[in-house]
Amino acid sequence: MLSNEIPTEREDLARHLAELARTRRDKLIQTIIELVRIPSENRPPEGSEGACQRYVFDHLKRLELDAEIYDLLEVEGMCEHPEFKAGRNYADRPNVRAVWRGSGGGRSLLLSGHIDTVPRGSEPWQRDPFSGTVEGNRLYGLGSNDMKGGIASFLLAVEILKEAGVRLRGDLLVETIVDEEFGGVNGTLAARLHGHNADAAIICEPSQHMVCPAQTGGRTVHIILRGDNAGILYDDEPPVQVTEQLRYLLGKIEEFAEQRRRSTTIHPLYSESADPVPVWVTKVSCGGWGTDEPITIPLSCKIELYWQTMPGEKQEVIEGEFFRWLEECVAAHPRLFPVKPEVSFPIRWLPGSALEGPSDLVTVLSDTFRQVTGAEPLVRGIGGPCDMYVFHQHFATPAVLFGPRGGNTHAPDEWVDIDSALVVVETLARFICRWCGVEIMQA
Repeated sequence: MLSNEIPTEREDLARHLAELARTRRDKLIQTIIELVRIPSENRPPEGSEGACQRYVFDHLKRLELDAEIYDLLEVEGMCEHPEFKAGRNYADRPNVRAVWRGSGGGRSLLLSGHIDTVPRGSEPWQRDPFSGTVEGNRLYGLGSNDMKGGIASFLLAVEILKEAGVRLRGDLLVETIVDEEFGGVNGTLAARLHGHNADAAIICEPSQHMVCPAQTGGRTVHIILRGDNAGILYDDEPPVQVTEQLRYLLGKIEEFAEQRRRSTTIHPLYSESADPVPVWVTKVSCGGWGTDEPITIPLSCKIELYWQTMPGEKQEVIEGEFFRWLEECVAAHPRLFPVKPEVSFPIRWLPGSALEGPSDLVTVLSDTFRQVTGAEPLVRGIGGPCDMYVFHQHFATPAVLFGPRGGNTHAPDEWVDIDSALVVVETLARFICRWCGVEIMQA
């Protein structure tokens, strides 16, 4: 029997996949734990993804997929592409890709995820970040939510399809890429240039079960303030204190945030968001700390700001707004700023992006989620930047984000909701059958 989707008159395949998914909860947990226990922290310009990528490669080989592990910088055209970001070290940081070749006549699909995590950081964890601790329905660990839970989900979806004896008509492609955090993008770019492309892609970021055809953009800026170097004893007029600059500028940031809200056209996929274009202070650093440091007025202070952008916004327009705001702040109090603040951008510009217009990918994935859960899926843009824009804007590939629920992303005691990851497994398995088409089921 040939079909482009699970037959409505015969629910045996859908029921069988659902049963397989629900009886594989322990296998899903174990896979996430194994991924979490292999550190893959991204610390630009370095990274430690190699061991975790070899784990994924071995896993895909056991599933009898045509798998490859490859060096990013050996991909033809990589370094010449306008989106390539130089300055990263890719020693022992390979990409992994695999193909389950279909029998022909169906649509192809790519399941993608980044294997790198943010660093553990200096804030204390209550649980070992590399233990994969399970408490109730939560699995804790660095990268458990962003996004090793999603990667484990699509690996298990492929496994249960194999176990069910499904033969796909369209090709199913799978990949795990490196260097996505800190605006990496090079991992996804290398995969696309390496020819690992399909008719559509699902990136299993932790979307909280939302189907996300859009992402916000993101920009990080460092501002360095400097005051007079006069210590804590002085005879004449008090020196300009950098902490006074800091207090003043922090009080003015909300004006820039409000200006962003007024000047930005909100994309329809973000109409429900309370603050679709936030401006955040993400780091402040002034002087040293502790008794190894003298008690004195800091000579400099660093502020890290981060803002998000809507699909369609232009880099030069937003940065023009930022520089005008900063210049007006300084000009209003010239004595407070004997030295002009220094500005730098440590991470590349990440544009917002959206899959515009009607999309069969969104429609079929949403309908499949509805069949699995009985609930109406939320179709919205995700509130953060990622590398989906590379698919949309540079390779004309329909792509969405869809993944488990979780919390404490990029923070201590990050966790993924196990039951929600199991829903992702079943949804993906059933969606793959509908999208790629099923030729036969082997007994």
